[in-house]
Amino acid sequence: MEKRKFTVIIEKDEDGLYVASVPALPGCHTQARDLDELDERIKEAIVLCLEVNESESEYKTSFVGIHEVEVAI
Repeated sequence: MEKRKFTVIIEKDEDGLYVASVPALPGCHTQARDLDELDERIKEAIVLCLEVNESESEYKTSFVGIHEVEVAI
């Protein structure tokens, strides 16, 4: 079985739910009430997204990273 690594972006929405998305797989996202559940759900979502797009041999790798900046307000 082949293994692939994906970058996952995690945010917290206005209702307090954690939301995970995978920049390399547009439309691949999920949500959960805690981080353990979110981890399992995003893994499932990634597998499903890859199965749906199995005809595409490559996925997008344009994600560069997260950068934090400080501004005076």
